[in-house]
Amino acid sequence: MRDIPVPRGAEYRKNYMTITNVAPAELDIAVRIYERVIQNLLEMEIYQWDNYYPDRQTIQNDIMNKQLFAGKIDGSIVSLFTLNREYDPEYLTVRWKYRTDSFIILHRFCVEPNVQNQGIGSTTIKLVEQDLKQKGIEALRLDAFSQNPFALKLYEKLGYTRAGEAEFRKGLFYLYEKK
Repeated sequence: MRDIPVPRGAEYRKNYMTITNVAPAELDIAVRIYERVIQNLLEMEIYQWDNYYPDRQTIQNDIMNKQLFAGKIDGSIVSLFTLNREYDPEYLTVRWKYRTDSFIILHRFCVEPNVQNQGIGSTTIKLVEQDLKQKGIEALRLDAFSQNPFALKLYEKLGYTRAGEAEFRKGLFYLYEKK
């Protein structure tokens, strides 16, 4: 994926974000970031993730399958996410607006808590969208915890539309997509 200027955040204004696969040597860093995100969510009483998910094994599998990606600024990981075509059976019950075999699903998206509210999430997703478009992927799909107002606001601000709902282990999730 190509570099893109980060649009907000004084200390990032002159820097660039790159998106790369997370290397096996970065497993511990990725696990620590997810642990900090989980702690941050729990402190805000958002119970979307816990010690069971996403766990170290899930993260390690994503790395081994070359499906875990990092947004990096100056070599430091500021965001993490998984891209693949794996989905729960609930995705089959949704009337997707963009009925195509050319889609990818975003999973486990997070921003390092120390750099949240600086445009990192928006920049990461915009970079992903640009790269997928260049690769001919027509739609990006994802699910977002209904009790996470920050995630819902981000996806809706970026033009994602709600296509349906699903009940997962932690409760109600909204299924979103964008062409």
